[in-house]
Amino acid sequence: MFKFRWLSMVLFVLLFFVNPGLGFEGDTVVLQGMDKVTARVWSFEAPTGRTVRFGTLEIIVQKCERTPPEEPPESAAYLDIFEAKPNEARIGLFHGWMFASSPGLNGLEHPVYDVWVLECKR
Repeated sequence: MFKFRWLSMVLFVLLFFVNPGLGFEGDTVVLQGMDKVTARVWSFEAPTGRTVRFGTLEIIVQKCERTPPEEPPESAAYLDIFEAKPNEARIGLFHGWMFASSPGLNGLEHPVYDVWVLECKR
């Protein structure tokens, strides 16, 4: 399973990001988050390079890419996600690409929160 996930991610990155004419870079990512305790779901926007809070999580979008309109839709974002509880040191939870079409491929593993990418916007 791990080899398939890794191979899928490598192929996607090669096909999607290596050719600069294939897609465009966005400046905002639309994320969806779920609090597993309350079962509440929120959609929120996260501009690239800025920190957005969701519960005790701090999410920083480093980059987001999207295919052009004439291609099958796909959005991907490189995220850094930290747990930042009051009076505690910040803990790195996730650093990597998340794909809108495959939220389970490379997702955040946290006991309380789920976060996934919906789309990349200009």
